[in-house]
Amino acid sequence: MLLISCPWCGERAESEFRCGGEAHIHRPDPSVADAEWADYLFMRKNPKGLQLERWCHVQGCRRWFNVARDTVTHRILRVYRMGEPAPPELATKAP
Repeated sequence: MLLISCPWCGERAESEFRCGGEAHIHRPDPSVADAEWADYLFMRKNPKGLQLERWCHVQGCRRWFNVARDTVTHRILRVYRMGEPAPPELATKAP
């Protein structure tokens, strides 16, 4: 079982959380072309290795936060709050 450390509640079982997909995706301006909207809505990176993700503690405080996770080993490298930038040492390694 994967243990995730919620920034507000502490370490809890993975079953209390829900992954919300890739983190740090910026919503484009509404006036952009359909192809760019489609890219924003449907296209996501699927790297083998470091991935920056959004997670929600749905069975706890119900708050969202970011997780830097290795998709091969499931090892969590860092947990940080929404609105905070990706840790610089990890942001340069993420695809």
